[in-house]
Amino acid sequence: MSTSPQSRAFEVWHVQLARAIFAGIAAVMITFSPDHSADVGLAVFSGFALATGIVMLVSAWLVYPVRRRWPAVLLGLVSVLAGMAGGLPPLRSTILFFVLVIAWAFTAGLVETISGWRALRAAKRGEAALGPASEARDAVVVGVLTLALAVALPLVPVGFSLEYTVAEAGQTFTLTGIILAVGIFGGYAAIVAVYLAIAGFSPRKPQPQPQPAPAESPATHDGGSA
Repeated sequence: MSTSPQSRAFEVWHVQLARAIFAGIAAVMITFSPDHSADVGLAVFSGFALATGIVMLVSAWLVYPVRRRWPAVLLGLVSVLAGMAGGLPPLRSTILFFVLVIAWAFTAGLVETISGWRALRAAKRGEAALGPASEARDAVVVGVLTLALAVALPLVPVGFSLEYTVAEAGQTFTLTGIILAVGIFGGYAAIVAVYLAIAGFSPRKPQPQPQPAPAESPATHDGGSA
């Protein structure tokens, strides 16, 4: 079966839209959930990571050619492993949320940023083997956003706790570190969902395809006609 771009039923924009959908679902679940505990945060993250990982692993064979396959495979494996670790209810805790999400964000963000940067430099040199510049820029942006998540979460004190009272409601609430951390992840998921949705629906320039070399005429081999 041919692996040329014309013969592929799925393209990169399909992958971007699939990732946007799952990131959007994670953002909506966190936004509208009154419970931002570690259990809820890890459950949402686990589903998001597993879905994203499966999309990337499938896309490695259905979408990307051989030379562009390794980032999708790495992202897929990292996300699936993180999702499986977060999907074990007995192990869920505040510490696990911080450690797992930070480790995933750092690793996945680094892979996507490096692969996107390499592809962007190759595209600027006129080398199309690593993909067009638009896809490379999208990978860099998402990778940097993911690295920003890895940097933001450690800034939240794990044991942070602040009681505050809403006079109008006559109730006292407690703001904790895990509530802030789950909220930060939800904000990250919302931004990534919007960006990937825009990238997926953006028009793309057709990529020039290499033209076959012209066939040599018999006169070339015979030294010309008599």
